[in-house]
Amino acid sequence: MSQKGPVSPPYWYGEGRPPLPMQGLSWLYAAAIGARRWLYRRGWRKRLQVSVPVIVVGNITAGGAGKTPLVIELVQRLREEGWKPGVASRGYGRQDAGTARWVQADTAPALGGDEPVLIAYKTGVPVRVDRDRVAAARALVQQGCDIVVCDDGLQHYRLARDIEIEVIDARRRYGNGRMLPAGPLREPPSRSAECDFRVVNLGQGGEDGAAQSSGFGEWQMRLRIDTAVPMVGGRTRALSAFAGQRVHAVAGIAHPQRFFAMLRACGIAVVPHAFPDHHRYQPQDLDLGSQLPVLMTEKDAVKCAAFANAWCYSVPLQAELPAAFWVALLDRLDKLAPRHAPDGR
Repeated sequence: MSQKGPVSPPYWYGEGRPPLPMQGLSWLYAAAIGARRWLYRRGWRKRLQVSVPVIVVGNITAGGAGKTPLVIELVQRLREEGWKPGVASRGYGRQDAGTARWVQADTAPALGGDEPVLIAYKTGVPVRVDRDRVAAARALVQQGCDIVVCDDGLQHYRLARDIEIEVIDARRRYGNGRMLPAGPLREPPSRSAECDFRVVNLGQGGEDGAAQSSGFGEWQMRLRIDTAVPMVGGRTRALSAFAGQRVHAVAGIAHPQRFFAMLRACGIAVVPHAFPDHHRYQPQDLDLGSQLPVLMTEKDAVKCAAFANAWCYSVPLQAELPAAFWVALLDRLDKLAPRHAPDGR
């Protein structure tokens, strides 16, 4: 497999013990996180509210677990229910990260961040990137949004929230259970119990038995891929058209193996090319050595659109959750203060 850039240390997910220096730093990190959480619980650091409901979708591990597909599906469901959602994001990895800005479908990913640009493209709702999520939420309210969805931000305690949704990778879960940098945890595992909903990302079709990795009180989410969209125009193709063929698969996400496994589950012979999460692609990155079809995630496609060729395809991802999850979530929203109700409800 072609692998470029940094990857998670192998000891994060069970291969050996972390080096002693990493363990020492982990204890210091855990103490700092604990002190910060204590200050917020005591009220010595203030949580700031906005006048509309706030839903935070995040995880307590470093790296991705499937938050963005869930955010996209959540926004679409909220719109169907009559809400006017907006999305707040830090826009990790973008240039000039200290500048707040509105993100649209045609915003350069280097300025808006790859995930915010993808969310704007897929949903069409207002998307605001800002290191200060309170400021981002307030800007969305001023824009006319009556509910704010935060893409990531469980650890951004300063913004008060009404609902927290934790997303968990079914295969990797919490790894070795240690805090950064000795393990993948940004917060202790006990933080999970504080979240209103825990969604376990099983990948496509349970991702080779990962469906067994969900437990009591957890909602299962599957990711579905079934089409490939030409990046320079042309008809959308069913992924089944690539079954039995060799393709280059490109993924610059936190867990690229998940995307490769999903393609293989469709009967496609994958030549994998893994890049770091939030990788800034250059034209030479798509010089893969042979003229095979190139299938990539939508998150990668928004960054490669300017120099894609006729061999390149974007593979849309659809998050699927049980109907009971949406019933429970919408019921929770209905029980909030009447001032939070959208027009017509």
